[in-house]
Amino acid sequence: MTATMTERKLTMQKAIAEAIRQEMERDESVFVMGEDVGVYGGIFGATEGLLDRFGPDRVIDTPISETAFIGAAVGAAIHGMRPIAELMFVDFFGVCMDQIYNNMAKIHYFSGGAVKVPMVLTTAVGGGYSDAGQHSQTLWGTFAHLPGMKVVVPSSAYDAKGLMISAIRDDNPVVYMFHKGALGLGWMTHNPHATGPVPEEPYAVPIGKAEVVREGTDVTVVTIGLSVHRAIDAAETLDAEGISVEVLDLRSLVPLDREAIVESVKKTHRLLVVDEDYRSFGMTGEVITTAIEGAFDFLDAPPIRIAEPDVPIPYSRPLERFVLPGVDDIVAGVRGLVAA
Repeated sequence: MTATMTERKLTMQKAIAEAIRQEMERDESVFVMGEDVGVYGGIFGATEGLLDRFGPDRVIDTPISETAFIGAAVGAAIHGMRPIAELMFVDFFGVCMDQIYNNMAKIHYFSGGAVKVPMVLTTAVGGGYSDAGQHSQTLWGTFAHLPGMKVVVPSSAYDAKGLMISAIRDDNPVVYMFHKGALGLGWMTHNPHATGPVPEEPYAVPIGKAEVVREGTDVTVVTIGLSVHRAIDAAETLDAEGISVEVLDLRSLVPLDREAIVESVKKTHRLLVVDEDYRSFGMTGEVITTAIEGAFDFLDAPPIRIAEPDVPIPYSRPLERFVLPGVDDIVAGVRGLVAA
């Protein structure tokens, strides 16, 4: 963390809302639109208090038509505004992917660089609450696979604020994905990692820069989002066994900090990748390939990946817990690497 720290602590949800408020105060071209972002403050609290502060012209409750309001955000961005459009759940991308990928992500390219699309698409991701297959996915690998968009995923309140400020100020479209389980909302299961120190002043966390959130020497665990905290919990368990685990929080998938991955693997000689997204054709394979291409001669064991199996996320609580990567899975994976 590069900014001056403070003892003040916020949940991730409040840190996101504060970042948006400060950027709206700084720049009149910034506005918010989406379903229930106004009076309700966003069902995940990411726009809490903004309607009272800025009014309905800059905090716009939209109809339930993702294609319409994301398309409107793209048009506003083209004409010099800096919209923040909230796609309530990432699972809803299917009804508006044409606006996201064929317009938001490509117009800059189609125009030969003449037209910019400086907008932020925010969306909630993650399972663990028996919300089933249409409200529980992460899907960041899907967006990262498609060129033209930056993709960021904060794991802490500090990063949530700093990455949001960077996303709003960026001249490129940014997909900002927050895990429901890390937001610190009162009506969800409490996560002790959801609250952390956040400076009051605005600050930017650079997009495309990973962070070593825990130093270690025996195994590198690369992950993102809520799984960062699961990895830290696993590392603390493994300390008692004399196994030193380094945890690398990617923070961004696009751009991907490949140098940080390679440097950590060169240090520890072992790699475990943890992802709440689907296993095939996703983040885990990309990280492992990056390590093999950049640090093959340093690996003492084949890399291991732990990810969501290639099945829809079940509604059943026991089945959901079975498919989602957990602390015990990470502990077992690290033990396997050390024993190899």
